[in-house]
Amino acid sequence: MERLGTLRRNMLRVTGAVAMSAVLALGAAACGGGDGKGGDTLNIGFMGDLSGPDSSIVIPPNKGAQLAIEQYNATNPKKKLKLVNYDTQGKENQAAALAPKAIKDDKVVAMIGPAFSGESKAADGILEKGKIPNITPSATNPDLAKQGYKYWHRLVATDAAQGAGIAEAMIKAKSPKKAYVINGKKAYSVGIGDFAFNTFKGKGLTVQRDQIDETASDFSSTVTKVKSFAPDVIFYGGYYSEGGKLLKQLRDGGVTAMFASGDGSLDAKLVEGAGAKQAENAVIGCPCFIPFGQQTDPTLVKFVADYKAKVGADPSIYSTEGYDAASAFIAAIKAGNTTGEKINDFLKTYTAKGVSKEIKWDATGELAATTIHLYQVEGGTIKWLGTSDQAKLKG
Repeated sequence: MERLGTLRRNMLRVTGAVAMSAVLALGAAACGGGDGKGGDTLNIGFMGDLSGPDSSIVIPPNKGAQLAIEQYNATNPKKKLKLVNYDTQGKENQAAALAPKAIKDDKVVAMIGPAFSGESKAADGILEKGKIPNITPSATNPDLAKQGYKYWHRLVATDAAQGAGIAEAMIKAKSPKKAYVINGKKAYSVGIGDFAFNTFKGKGLTVQRDQIDETASDFSSTVTKVKSFAPDVIFYGGYYSEGGKLLKQLRDGGVTAMFASGDGSLDAKLVEGAGAKQAENAVIGCPCFIPFGQQTDPTLVKFVADYKAKVGADPSIYSTEGYDAASAFIAAIKAGNTTGEKINDFLKTYTAKGVSKEIKWDATGELAATTIHLYQVEGGTIKWLGTSDQAKLKG
């Protein structure tokens, strides 16, 4: 019995030692990713639709962010950075599920995104509780700034400026009497549709409105309603994946009114989905500047060259904002801030001339700049026209 008791005591000692080793190992793993206390690499997250139906809007800012981080790491800093991607596929519930993983498992010290407004509403509160500073390069719903968040920041103007700016540009170009607003069910679609609708109505136009199901392929009922109303201008609030199909069906149905949409449609796939002929003169607004054509600003010239060398393509929608979001976090880390709270404190006083715009956030995380840029399809290609208050629309 005594021998058996000794054996048991020895086994308990071994088991206890193994258990303690496991606990220590888990603790070491938890400290490795990016809490600023261990390891030589910090994790920065990027959250958005990277493989879903509207990924063409999100991949460019992801590439811009990766470029900024690679350039920083090439300087051989004491703390290198790793961009960890969280692919939401544009799904709000997926964003909500990925946010805790980013915080607990990957120990991110900062997050670029979420990219879309709906998934931002789902994940921003989780990031806030985790004290993870986050900068969205593309979510435009105004309500995101009204939640009292301290760790949230936005790099673009809101749908309030976008919807109104596009509508006003159409009014200036066409002097319309009737307007039709179409939107999907997603938060972004409804929000930007509201602002366009209210602007048209506020300017004295007769306005009608309809909502489509983004997952559908047949929009004939909406086309029939639009054709019967015979508007002078049409505003579509939504993404290119359904916007191209809608535009094609409108044109094939005999609707010739000027068609405009917001940043969710700013992609060549809008033209591809509609067909070059049907998409001709379609107007797309965006609170983003895409550096098309010859640039003279040395910073932009370098960015375009570096981006093309990395990606093998020209910068596109929100490429510059993704780069600027990563650059803001890099500036904080270069200044010695390696925890979420310290990085967030740094952003409160951060000012910079980014490649996308002048950057300075107010207490709510909003930028002062509200510039909206207008683009138009000409000969099957999307071309920059200028800012919404100066651009002259064609067609």
